[in-house]
Amino acid sequence: MNVKRSGLLHGELSKIVARLGHGQSIAIADYGLPIPTHIPVIDLAVAPNMPPLLSVLQAISSELDVESLIVAEELANTLPQFLEEIVHIFPTNMVKVPHDMLKQKLHDVVAVVRTGEWTPYANVILTAGVVF
Repeated sequence: MNVKRSGLLHGELSKIVARLGHGQSIAIADYGLPIPTHIPVIDLAVAPNMPPLLSVLQAISSELDVESLIVAEELANTLPQFLEEIVHIFPTNMVKVPHDMLKQKLHDVVAVVRTGEWTPYANVILTAGVVF
């Protein structure tokens, strides 16, 4: 029986976040992001925009200290208000890179969390901080 009542309720996602060490990264992705075959995927997508990326980020923020985040320049250029919402959840160091470079950085993440988000370029790589 599950007894957890708050924070990340998804067991696999909670486990991965709990095991992240300082400097390791996890990607939270829109539905269309191509994911390298060797990277574990936690697929949360159930329908278009369900769950939305921002809701997943909000849930993760309750349990993960984030040192920095990486987003695509294309997101910043085309949807600055979406980027502002991400920064509101994680007010930390942000690096903007071309979308192709963000896709290359996926080879180094611990896992990718696929959401139902249908917003173009709505992908974030979160780098774990340290709480002390």
